[in-house]
Amino acid sequence: MSAIYPTSTLPFIGSEIEPDYTTAKVAILPIPYEATTTYRRGCVNGPSALLDASQQLECYDEELDRETGLEVGIYTHESIADTRNGKKILPLDMLKVTQETVEKLVNDGKFVIAIGGEHSITNGIVKAYRKIYLDEKFTVIQIDAHGDLRYEYEGSIYNHACVMRRIIEMELPTIQIGIRAICKEEADLIKEKNLTVFRAREIVIQPDWIDRSIASIQTKRVFLTIDLDGIDPTLIPGVGTPEPGGLNWYSLTEFLRKLFELHEVIGCDIMELAPIVDSVVSEFTAAKLIYKLIGYQALAQGW
Repeated sequence: MSAIYPTSTLPFIGSEIEPDYTTAKVAILPIPYEATTTYRRGCVNGPSALLDASQQLECYDEELDRETGLEVGIYTHESIADTRNGKKILPLDMLKVTQETVEKLVNDGKFVIAIGGEHSITNGIVKAYRKIYLDEKFTVIQIDAHGDLRYEYEGSIYNHACVMRRIIEMELPTIQIGIRAICKEEADLIKEKNLTVFRAREIVIQPDWIDRSIASIQTKRVFLTIDLDGIDPTLIPGVGTPEPGGLNWYSLTEFLRKLFELHEVIGCDIMELAPIVDSVVSEFTAAKLIYKLIGYQALAQGW
């Protein structure tokens, strides 16, 4: 039995937020693409489930004491690279349409938050920002249970398990947070390239990890990619490859708020939501996380 989600694209939060493209400062980009899932399938339904759950969000953010969405405007783009209903899309075609769409949105002055879909999508998103910021490096902050540093997996270099390897090949600095599952190849690469990794087992006993992780960022601008399995699976069980441990809600949001305060976040994505039948916990929590990202960006930018 599979859950049924709207095939049309619901606006984030709903009719309460006027989805006008011209005035909106934020663009939500649904990318329901799934092709290389290696464990629990279903992230193709992640964007529609998240948008459906967002209808239940309170517009008022009690932490920030404001109705963020009403003040900044949130436009929800139509879905791209949609593999629902058995549709097949080649990885390079997915990457191309993703890069082109993100480029247009950013060039139109939008703060883009993409929702997936499998983590391989992030490759196309980061390529767009790499082209836009051609002469200036930015740091890719990855919140994830897994390293995603394999050169290839199951015969493809575009597998979701390889996305951070592709980003490193773009010669961008990376910081990985919440990591707790890697293979020997990935462990060797971390040592060889001296990659910055904040492991989940260290975070749980080091209360200063937030300050240390942010202090390790050497660029003004950052891009944030969140694989939802980086969060404790008791909070978000609906992911493709769950791992015990992970970040809790309040340490995560504290880190994110400080990140937005101290660095220019150029864009974000939320990936790997795979809804569970008869449960809305995962998609609602993911929707609330997106609203937090919007709120922290609004605060940082003075919107």
